[in-house]
Amino acid sequence: MSDTTTERSGDTFGFIRRNIREYGILFALIIIMAFFQVVTGGILFRPVNLTNLFLQNSHIVIMAVGMLLIIVAGHIDLSVGSVAAFVGALAALMVVRLGLPIPVVVVLSLAAGAVIGGIQGYWIAYWKIPSFIVTLAGMLIFRGLTMWILQGQNIGPFPRGFQMIASGFIPDIFGPDKPHTLSLLLGWGAAALILWLQIRARRREEAVGIADEPFAFFAAKNTLIFLALVWISWVLANFRGLPNVFIVMAVLVALYAFISERTTLGRRIYAIGGNAKAAKLSGINSERVVFLTFMNMGMLAALAGIVVSARLNSATPKAGVGFELDVIAAVFIGGASMAGGVGTVIGAVVGAFIMGVMNNGMSILGIGIDYQQVIKGLVLMAAVIFDVSNKSKT
Repeated sequence: MSDTTTERSGDTFGFIRRNIREYGILFALIIIMAFFQVVTGGILFRPVNLTNLFLQNSHIVIMAVGMLLIIVAGHIDLSVGSVAAFVGALAALMVVRLGLPIPVVVVLSLAAGAVIGGIQGYWIAYWKIPSFIVTLAGMLIFRGLTMWILQGQNIGPFPRGFQMIASGFIPDIFGPDKPHTLSLLLGWGAAALILWLQIRARRREEAVGIADEPFAFFAAKNTLIFLALVWISWVLANFRGLPNVFIVMAVLVALYAFISERTTLGRRIYAIGGNAKAAKLSGINSERVVFLTFMNMGMLAALAGIVVSARLNSATPKAGVGFELDVIAAVFIGGASMAGGVGTVIGAVVGAFIMGVMNNGMSILGIGIDYQQVIKGLVLMAAVIFDVSNKSKT
């Protein structure tokens, strides 16, 4: 009996060591949220602040899912902040000055971002120019073009329909009474669906004997996620409901998690980041895959630019400054490896919310922006040191 207990204990600790990235960032998010909830006197989890937390960090989450694929493939994109600002300025020009319909503006803006990403990806993938150099040049180019388009002035305000992209909430088709019924149904339905998918995946793994995660960890993790989604849905439903941009984030996270974990394209991206030469020898068209990841990143940066402009109700010359740093930090804090080949979409999203909760909590406490930058830099450094030390032990 004792031998069996020891064996199970060894398996448990072995699983923890093998999955320290995934569980480490999840525990870090929980600890950070609990800390700021206490020191802010309960302000952090108030409905209005929780809503603001999603609205203020939506652009980081949107770009983080694209940056995750870039970093997993072994590259980097420093231009995302400038591209977001440039496309935001283009969208403002089309909406305010030209009066184009909002759906047309959104489609043209996303297409512009994809073209920009494709141009940068072409030089990186087919000419083998380091992504650091190409995207650094892109950062300067599109920052300059943003200033040229705006001529040093803000363009705005936007019509209500455009503002609703970032600051609107889904309507309640069941009536205005609280709680917001549609938000509650969507949130609880999503929580139940995620739990069911996890249970189904677990049963399949057990059926073929490849279930690696101890049942206690599996049950605790999924119970925590389920309860968190149910609680967040309840809190938001008793305020104004789910923000439109929250739905956009949820769809993107689900889509890119599926692409990265369940599709051939996703496996190829990880293979290229893990060993580019071996991936090439195995028949993977690495140039095309890298090209597509940068095109995708450009499109997501464009979407983030639209969201930011809509939330600010104007396009400004200084929009997007420092976005690339927050996005890259979110991905690394979320468990991605500097060497490529390692990282998850969910981890990148958790990393983005770690940064968002820290920003929000420190602002509530009145901590100056200078100290905030220092603290975020230390957190990023700690994540990188952890990555390097963990890799050296394996």
